[in-house]
Amino acid sequence: MTLPLPSVQLYSLAKEFSADMGQSLDKLAEIGLRHVEAFDFVERAPEIRKALDDSGLSAPTGHAPLLSDELWTPGGSIPTPEPERVFEAAAVAGIQTVIDPFVDPARWLTIEGVDDIADRLNTAAELAASYGLNVGYHNHAQEFVAFFDGVSAYERFVSRIDERVKIELDLYWAAVADQDVPALTKQIGSRLLAVHVKDGASMANPWAPGSPALDPASLVQKHAGTGDIPLAEAMRANNAIEYAVIEYDKAPTDVFDDIAASFAFLHAEGLVK
Repeated sequence: MTLPLPSVQLYSLAKEFSADMGQSLDKLAEIGLRHVEAFDFVERAPEIRKALDDSGLSAPTGHAPLLSDELWTPGGSIPTPEPERVFEAAAVAGIQTVIDPFVDPARWLTIEGVDDIADRLNTAAELAASYGLNVGYHNHAQEFVAFFDGVSAYERFVSRIDERVKIELDLYWAAVADQDVPALTKQIGSRLLAVHVKDGASMANPWAPGSPALDPASLVQKHAGTGDIPLAEAMRANNAIEYAVIEYDKAPTDVFDDIAASFAFLHAEGLVK
């Protein structure tokens, strides 16, 4: 069995990373990490690449929008960058797989919407290949709300994407969506490139019909291994996982201490190299 490599989604430390890339990456290297997952890299790829090189780290995966025409920001929606710009920036930053991190929940409620998402990702995969790159998709919980002929929107999506498209399964959000997370991890099979290692208290799916809008401040997330998510069982259910990506949507204490605690859990459980 080949164990995955530990990584961390830099969005977990978005404020610290944006304020001082070098210092933040040096702290991650001191913890023992050698890989990270980039976010918001399209407009700052050269800066990120230099900071990574200086700290002795690499970003084999990165998050960027590929499947939406607009991107929500606190200042309002803005057009997403052209896929060509995304892939050019990824190549500069050293990213090998560009992963779309979020698609509007409403698009997951109809067969037409789900099929369009899959078709767009297949098209993106074709273009990415011309840059020597791969693409993938990262879930939240909205992908598991609608069912078509007894199959969830997420399962329909996975069945329609090209075999070369990678999956990054967020174990926390899959659990919030009431999925049997170890079974789902096993079901995805060889295309499961990465998992997001995230733990916390159980909660109702905020994208289910009638649910109040998600308030990120209300999230109760904990160090890996101390919450309700069957992280170890899920990771042991699939031997294809290449990266175990630590993430906090809301870090409970000092984010670097929180990352170190989850990193220690992964090693103590024998879940990573």
